[in-house]
Order: sequence, then C-alpha cells, then structure tokens
Amino acid sequence: MTPTAGTDVDILTELNRTYIRCVADADTKRFAEILADDFLNSNPDGTLVDKPAFLRQIESIGKLTSIDVDDVRIRILGETAVIHAETRYVLADGRSGRGRYTDGWAKRGGKWLAVFAHVTRMTM
Repeated sequence: MTPTAGTDVDILTELNRTYIRCVADADTKRFAEILADDFLNSNPDGTLVDKPAFLRQIESIGKLTSIDVDDVRIRILGETAVIHAETRYVLADGRSGRGRYTDGWAKRGGKWLAVFAHVTRMTM
C-alpha cells in the first residue's frame, strides 16, 4: 500500500495486519521490508535485539498454527505512530500463549516503517 492509497490510519491498519502475518508465517523477507534498519525489539525475557537478530528469532520460531489479534489501538502522533494490541497464539508444537505488543512506527521518506516493538507473553 502506498502512502497515497488511504489515510495514515488505513495504511497503519494494513501494516499491522502485514506485521502479524509475517509473525504467523515466519515471513522474514516481507518483515525486512517493513522494519526500519534501526529497528529494535524488546523481548519478553527483557533482552533487546536489533533487526537482524529479530529476523533470526522469527525464523527460529517458525510458522504459528494460529494467531488472533484483538483490542488494536492505533495512535498517530505527527510523523510517528504507536500500535497497541492483544494476541492469542498457538505455536507449531501446540503450545499456546497470549500477550500484548506495542509497536512504534515512523514516517520516513513518506513511508511508514516499524522502528520498535515491545512484546509481552504469558503462557496459557
């Protein structure tokens, strides 16, 4: 979706869906396109990883059996945006969990890119 294809809320809504699909499908190629080069992720265990390490994590987890996202809240603050949401998921090995995420987005060169994520997870 290009910046002229809709409002920023529409664009960020679709990018959030893409982000979740990338998690579910372990699609690191598409993920790499929507993450800024300086992207950082705060993991549930408290570690902070950069874009390459995050993509390796996604690849090592592999495809999810399912993921549901609820309570999505998009807040636009000028050229930045914050997305909060709740997840429920099932890993390929059958383990399930739930959590929340907060993703930060920045408009750079007219294009929204994810610049940070913070993830919490609780097993069910």
